[in-house]
Amino acid sequence: MADHPKPLISFRKRPQQARSEALVAAILDAATQVLASEGAARFTTARVAEKAGVSIGSLYQYFPNKAAILFRLQSEEWHQTIELMRTILEDGGTPPLDRLRRLVEAFVRSECDEAPMRGALDDAAPLYRDAPEVQEVMASGDLLFHRFMREALPGVGEATRELAGEVIITTLGAAAKEFSESPRSPAEITAYAGAMADMFCAYLREIERRPA
Repeated sequence: MADHPKPLISFRKRPQQARSEALVAAILDAATQVLASEGAARFTTARVAEKAGVSIGSLYQYFPNKAAILFRLQSEEWHQTIELMRTILEDGGTPPLDRLRRLVEAFVRSECDEAPMRGALDDAAPLYRDAPEVQEVMASGDLLFHRFMREALPGVGEATRELAGEVIITTLGAAAKEFSESPRSPAEITAYAGAMADMFCAYLREIERRPA
């Protein structure tokens, strides 16, 4: 059976001048508004072009389809998350477990802040999740956390360290997503993130204490 073609989600052409960059920014801003108000099911390039005040032809100069627009919105969120991870996890002057605590709170806070848009982007994910560009972005985040785990558990075998990292990332992602589905106060976010960080730090300390 032939493989399904991969969705085309890259720029059709990249903006080179300030005017074209402003056009792309206007399209993405309009796309954010359409996605928030209409949801993924009613999201179309025509609605985005109308909201941005540009012709559909101008939109197609840069984005080949709606999947490309949605992926651009999603990838910007992912890149922001990865840069947040990088800033915290590569802070060599801070002990690893303190860095993990900072990461957990920052991630939970970010999930709560972005919950409405993230829900719509999750609904749209089937349009682009199989594209190679998605795998690229996700791999960069995995590599960053892998390097951190080598610092956090330097005397532990690779398989054990890989498992611990997978448990933390999977649990953090799933728990933060569920927690963010209801409105939360800053105090609730701090308390929840602190409890999760306590759990992760206790888990890593226990792994360190185990016989080799």
